[in-house]
Amino acid sequence: MTAKVHLIRHGAHDELGRVLSGRSARSPLSPAGRTQAEWLAARFAREEPIAAIHCSPRERARATAEIIGGRIGLRVQVVDALDEVAFGAWTGRSFADLDHDPEWQVWNRERSAARAPEGETMAEATARAVGHIEGLARRGAGGTVLCVSHCDIIRGVVAQYIGLGLDRLLAFDVDPGSVSTLLIGNWGARLLTLNRGPE
Repeated sequence: MTAKVHLIRHGAHDELGRVLSGRSARSPLSPAGRTQAEWLAARFAREEPIAAIHCSPRERARATAEIIGGRIGLRVQVVDALDEVAFGAWTGRSFADLDHDPEWQVWNRERSAARAPEGETMAEATARAVGHIEGLARRGAGGTVLCVSHCDIIRGVVAQYIGLGLDRLLAFDVDPGSVSTLLIGNWGARLLTLNRGPE
């Protein structure tokens, strides 16, 4: 059985680029983020049948998924495995502040080994997301599934499938509202597109 999985980064929100939102309770989509979600909804309404929509529990991911689901007539399934990295004590801190934190510098230099304070490693975060995605094909989901998640989770999943070490995660971008697509089967996986946005 083969499954096509579109990895969608949630739309933009007001803290984007300023604050490490992580698993913050509140992170609603900004007007730009809603526009991105509407573009995604229009794209998937016209391009191909979608079997299911799975999303992270975070507000920004759920809102993105629900806009898409409302357009194509599918109910969204919240999946904990697609949740944001558990950044622990860093959650809610500004990037300007984090830039002076030696542990944050280590995290960005050594993603394969570093752990967020009171949080998880990038390997742990990637493993849970990959486990869910591989299960889609293993359980015979077939068809096409949308997985709405977060920048670093998508980077980790893509890196896993293309054999790129976690220390190289910052070598490619995953923009808000973008789509990266994998084809997954018992034969392995192939990356079809990376960071595709509005055209």
